[in-house]
Amino acid sequence: MNDVLIGTWAWGSGMNGSSIVFGKKRDEAALKASFEEAVKLGFLKWDTAAVYGMGTCETLLGTLIKGNDEIYISTKFFPEKKYKSGALTASFGESMKRLGREYADLFWIHVPNNLKENIQEAIPLMKDGRIRSLGISNVSLEHLRFAEEELAKEGLKLGAVQNHFSLLRNDQQPIIDHCNQNGITYCAYMVLEQGALSGHYSAENHFPTFSMRNFAFPKSKFKKIEGLLAVMKKIADDHGIDPSQVPILWSMGKGAVPIVGITKPSHAQKLAEAMNVTLTADEMRLIEEEAAKTGIRQQGTWEPQ
Repeated sequence: MNDVLIGTWAWGSGMNGSSIVFGKKRDEAALKASFEEAVKLGFLKWDTAAVYGMGTCETLLGTLIKGNDEIYISTKFFPEKKYKSGALTASFGESMKRLGREYADLFWIHVPNNLKENIQEAIPLMKDGRIRSLGISNVSLEHLRFAEEELAKEGLKLGAVQNHFSLLRNDQQPIIDHCNQNGITYCAYMVLEQGALSGHYSAENHFPTFSMRNFAFPKSKFKKIEGLLAVMKKIADDHGIDPSQVPILWSMGKGAVPIVGITKPSHAQKLAEAMNVTLTADEMRLIEEEAAKTGIRQQGTWEPQ
């Protein structure tokens, strides 16, 4: 099994769905074909969330994984700022119903709101096997250590951390190192910055105007990353892969498990083609230097830090 998670943020409709976030209409036929191609190529780990399209993403994915027990499912609960007893448990149940599963291979606390209370609520689900592994997302090193301590009191272990990590958000190495030293999987989301680092967009060919990603990454930022995109293309050409795969391979070289969104069968094919490539130390250094020159530190509005 390839050591990446396939992301489905762009698979939902409505609020927090494909049109609003990415500026593209959801094409269920293309998504079904993408799922089938990815699974055929050995990508069996899939990441979703209750807030992706407010349940519509989980529902679609649930129809595709029906009857396939090989598929590893990662999904998330988004806690409100004020703790509400039972909310995590209810969200878990609703997610499992949409996905057609009785358990989650990996279940995330999507943001660290009321982390202590939500971990405590997750513990019974971990102990009875409904949550096979617990993860925390959008967290600091302090959050991570706190979660480890809380779970250790019950003889349990934190399974994973999922944070924003990319060439334009390269400040995660202490957390990645801690995870890898302690048997915790570090998952990197937005490795391609919602397509800005795919090599398929530019200041001239930029994101759809009425989309969240266009507001987060306007034309002015694309001008700043032209040098980085050029270096990425040179490295990709040297390896005979698509430029979109270079940031993915970079994140893997840094010790992360990337979450890679796909919406077309060709996305899965390009990812598969890159899986036998390892960037050299010089290539890693070169693209990091070019990324630093941009002066950009990308951050989502939902991120607490």
